[in-house]
Amino acid sequence: MAIATIFLLAAAAATAAEISPRGQRTATDIKYGDWRKLCFKPAGTKMLCRTTITGSFDTGQTAVRIDIIEREGEPAARVQLFVPVGMYLRIPAKLKVDQGEFYSVPYSWCLTNACIAGDVLDPGIIKQLEAGKALTLEVVDSNLLSLTTSIPLDQFASVHAGAPVQTFEQDIDE
Repeated sequence: MAIATIFLLAAAAATAAEISPRGQRTATDIKYGDWRKLCFKPAGTKMLCRTTITGSFDTGQTAVRIDIIEREGEPAARVQLFVPVGMYLRIPAKLKVDQGEFYSVPYSWCLTNACIAGDVLDPGIIKQLEAGKALTLEVVDSNLLSLTTSIPLDQFASVHAGAPVQTFEQDIDE
């Protein structure tokens, strides 16, 4: 093996070690609301529904919001996560249902008050959410601490399968 190759492998290993979490803590100060289903029906398009839950700190600041987004007639759902700014964006957010495997959700962009991660969900994940007890969210902050929180799933199946609490429709008059 050439010395240059050995050097590159050592540098890659050092970089990987630099961005791995250096500690872990659980975010226990987040209060979660109820799961809600909202639907949107723009004129001339298929209905889009979001089954969503929001967790807030005692100050009222949103700590996390999770949306499961489904468009009528499409087989795959999407997940969208909103977390406070200050996350280490090179390490994706991770989700797991109960004791299952973690599913990575890469960050898409940040706003002034939140960073957003999103991805297409495997249809099996929806079934796991419907049957599960808790959804674990793991993110890594800018101090390279792994933060986890547990989101209740006890209402998810009935809300997801049920009618929306509100439907927003847009008609276009020509």
